[in-house]
Amino acid sequence: MTADPAVRRATVATFAAFGMSGLAFASLFARVPQIRDQLGLSPAALGLTLLSGSAGAVLALVLSGPVVARFGSRLVATVSSVLFAVGLTGAAFGALVGVAPTVVGLFLLGIGTGAWDVAMNLQGTVLERHLDRPVMSRLHAGFSVGSVVAALAGAGLVALRVPVAAHLTAVAVLVAVVVPAYALWFLPDRSGDVPVAAAARTGFGAWREPRTLLIGLFVLTFTMAEGAGHDWIVIAAVDGHGASPAVGTLAFAVFLAAMTAGRWSGPWLLHRHGRVAVLRACALVGLTGGALFVFAPVLPLALVGALLWGLGTALGFPVGMSAAASDPVAAAGRVSVVATIGYCAFLAGPPLIGLLGDRLTVLRALTVVAVLFGGAVFLSGALRGVRNVGGG
Repeated sequence: MTADPAVRRATVATFAAFGMSGLAFASLFARVPQIRDQLGLSPAALGLTLLSGSAGAVLALVLSGPVVARFGSRLVATVSSVLFAVGLTGAAFGALVGVAPTVVGLFLLGIGTGAWDVAMNLQGTVLERHLDRPVMSRLHAGFSVGSVVAALAGAGLVALRVPVAAHLTAVAVLVAVVVPAYALWFLPDRSGDVPVAAAARTGFGAWREPRTLLIGLFVLTFTMAEGAGHDWIVIAAVDGHGASPAVGTLAFAVFLAAMTAGRWSGPWLLHRHGRVAVLRACALVGLTGGALFVFAPVLPLALVGALLWGLGTALGFPVGMSAAASDPVAAAGRVSVVATIGYCAFLAGPPLIGLLGDRLTVLRALTVVAVLFGGAVFLSGALRGVRNVGGG
């Protein structure tokens, strides 16, 4: 670790931003079955309701490249995390009233998510340049650590019958306090010789770069597989494998714990074996896990499938973000483009799985996950030759 105190503080702050994002997301998705029951939604209707959050995220992601380039990751992370908290609170209380206020809350939450995501990922690439080694996957492990904590806590709170609104409001307050406080330690996104206007102009231009678009498509396959786990693994375990709500949430925790382990070991694996080989191995492991989760004849084997599924999803998104940000001048725009394409999975994923779930059951609809990982095996070659700190 560098001796520079400012870089050490920024590393802690960025890890905290990722961790709080994971905590907030997993808290929401751990309570999706209860929100579904409160609103009386079918799988297709639930998918369309969740789509509102994804729509807000994609809208923010499209616009966030120039915004983050102009105003900096510190300010954008602060404002967007507070907006996320407002949306989470609105969605939690909206579920007590009806679908419309829930949709509005999820849309605001999504806008906060998109900008927050680009800001903290950009700060992660700044840290990689200062540290001169890959750390992005470990920062994303912070997201997974937060997710695991939230999933385990969610399982306990579901078993204790704690109301959804009380649970999610407490999480929202935590986000609104912790993330702005830590964002004060973020490093400047640009060196002094890169004008703000020059960085901002690169935002939309990145959409014309073939390599950036290919990286985005690769990230999309992993993101859709990861998002399917976040959105549907609890419901699939409960409805498809006959698990209790608490055990279904435990399956979610297994998925997230495996993802965390994979992300924490990511820098070592990437340095030792190279980016393309590691990502292809991840895709094959994820394919195996997704298929096992869907077709397992007994619940314990399904939990093994959830574990392999989580391992497989671990590195696709963080390595894609790191690869997109090799040029400091264009980093904000390219990260925004790759994140936008990746988040299209969250836009398309919930209604796709929901509609298939109405016809095939949610569990069988998750066969899509194995197909996505199969596509990722072939797309991983798109990252070859893209500069990344530390290897690959």
